[in-house]
Amino acid sequence: MLSGGSGPKMALTIQVCTVCSEEFALEPDKPGFANRCPACSEPEHVDPKTKRATDADERKALMEANEARRLAMRDLLCRKDS
Repeated sequence: MLSGGSGPKMALTIQVCTVCSEEFALEPDKPGFANRCPACSEPEHVDPKTKRATDADERKALMEANEARRLAMRDLLCRKDS
């Protein structure tokens, strides 16, 4: 016969926060990053009125700039010094 939910409980994992170096218990439903304590995982408060969405032209410009950065880094890392 099965008991009504009073079975063995799992021990919580103790982690060290990568931001503030404090120990915390990693709970199953903890929001945020698993390697950050709850205080450091909280998203910064962003006022929806001041947050501005990017339009298609801005996204395209950012995408092109990121692609140029990737190509420049690849060229720097892969070039042969003669």
